Amino acid sequence: MSGAGKGVAMRRIWLSVLCVMMLPGALLAAIGDEDLSAEQRQRFHQLTTELRCLVCQNQSIAESNADLALDLKRQVRQQILEGRSDDAIRTYMRERYGDFVLYKPAVEPKTYLLWASPALLLLIALFILARRLRRAGPEDDEADEELS
Repeated sequence: MSGAGKGVAMRRIWLSVLCVMMLPGALLAAIGDEDLSAEQRQRFHQLTTELRCLVCQNQSIAESNADLALDLKRQVRQQILEGRSDDAIRTYMRERYGDFVLYKPAVEPKTYLLWASPALLLLIALFILARRLRRAGPEDDEADEELS
């Protein structure tokens, strides 16, 4: 294969890769929101930003193009069209996928550690910092006195 032929083949490969990468966006467009009212669209956007993509884990389903996220978006849309409340939709998702699907899980006994962990980590860090400062303090004073 000549150099020009290889270049054409590479362009075709990259074009194919680009098309495959754009496919989830096309699938998302296929979900459509033309039959949702303005209020329903806002609810859909709010709910999809509150639900975590279980595949990506650091993205909401609104941001994700993973197949599971697209399915969850379809479920949210369908439940909005059926007239279910936001709380009912969150409860349904939580019962089906667990607390992890919610970016802000409910405060209840089984999630106390989850909610308290940032404060606990901060307290542990402050304790370690205080111990290090106490240890370093007298040594620094003695070193300064020896230099004088």
